[in-house]
Amino acid sequence: MNDGAASGVVDWVLDVMLTLGYPGVALLVFLDNVFPPIPSEVILPLAGLVAGQGRLSLPGVIAAATLGSLAGALPLYGLGVWLGDERLRGFIRRFGRALFVNEADLDQTQAWFDRHGAKAVLLGRCVPLVRSLVSIPAGLAHMPIWRFSSYTLLGSALWNTLLICIGFALGERWELMRPYLKLMESVVVTALAVGLALFVWRRLRVRGRPGPAPAPPE
Repeated sequence: MNDGAASGVVDWVLDVMLTLGYPGVALLVFLDNVFPPIPSEVILPLAGLVAGQGRLSLPGVIAAATLGSLAGALPLYGLGVWLGDERLRGFIRRFGRALFVNEADLDQTQAWFDRHGAKAVLLGRCVPLVRSLVSIPAGLAHMPIWRFSSYTLLGSALWNTLLICIGFALGERWELMRPYLKLMESVVVTALAVGLALFVWRRLRVRGRPGPAPAPPE
């Protein structure tokens, strides 16, 4: 994004916040969670900047952002519930071979989510890119909605508070934090890419192994 486009985005975000107030903060964060047109790494520090200028209160923007995060996570959770186990298994039976996925992989994933789902939701809310997508497997695993909502609120509150307070403290210099957030995002994306590559490699190795030798005729 060039400087002119970046400046236009910042001006638009600030205009929404100053025009709509706390609902504007919640709306922007909601959109970031459902279909991120503007990343929260821009929205939240700007909310802190507005609070630092005294136009909105710091606790108010944190609460609005956190409610917006939950509101954005629930439709994706609902999508996971709607897809359900039967539809997902039908998709895997039809297209799984091309994607190097089978029903045993799904069973293992669901077992892992049953054991660690709460941690995945909690920590996923603090990781760029992952925080939106983690809602779908939570719905697929039928995590109780009260538990999903509780961990989403907690994880989102931690992440939102951190970025909003940085914007509050840095003020007009809030963009100083962006290189560090970009670095963190790059690390996460690289880790996901490596994990996906390892998964595909292992699946290819399993497929390449010769099957058991046929029994000799009696």
